[in-house]
Amino acid sequence: MINYTAARTKMVDNQIRTTDVTSHGVLEAFLTVAREEFVPAALRPLAYIDNDIQLAAGRYLMEPSPLAKLIQLAAVEADDVVLEVGAGTGYASAILSRLASSVVALESDAALAAVATETLTRLGYDNVAVVSGDLEQGYGAEAPYDVIFVHGAVEYVPEALFDQLRDGGRLVVVEGVGNASQARLYIKEGGRTSERNVFNTSVKPLPGFRKVKEFVF
Repeated sequence: MINYTAARTKMVDNQIRTTDVTSHGVLEAFLTVAREEFVPAALRPLAYIDNDIQLAAGRYLMEPSPLAKLIQLAAVEADDVVLEVGAGTGYASAILSRLASSVVALESDAALAAVATETLTRLGYDNVAVVSGDLEQGYGAEAPYDVIFVHGAVEYVPEALFDQLRDGGRLVVVEGVGNASQARLYIKEGGRTSERNVFNTSVKPLPGFRKVKEFVF
């Protein structure tokens, strides 16, 4: 019988604290949210491994260390409204909900959205709303957002997501392919968006978000 509480503590101590995650709120959220509840039943014994976990075809729950570093980068505050793009089964939304006022969990896969809704409701995360739609279009109905968190690597960030950021808002994303990927922080100020590369990382891609190939003459 696996002691998931002990496994969760070990994950935080060995995988997250050791990679420059120092935010008390972020660490506490990872200690509190039961990761095993958000992975397929057959994979629950692997819930706390230092790796991505496949949720469906082409969809993954990000491994704990980069996920924690990215959430820390977002600097979520208690009165923030957060949009998670690519919520999967809702694990990162649950983490974010411990830090924010409310979370909109956007998911394009109907089966994953149904799992996320059931799990989050059953576990009492009542400040998370799971919505369905095209990930690249964001979710304009609840915009603007203080934080937009993209759960997976993308080749580019669509303008639709920047348009849904509140002035002073932050967008956190991994851009690039494979080991050439960069964690980036975008900040919107005065209607203009600035960006900075923060750290190198390699996470599984989020389907879509492909740059249109341009002809070179």
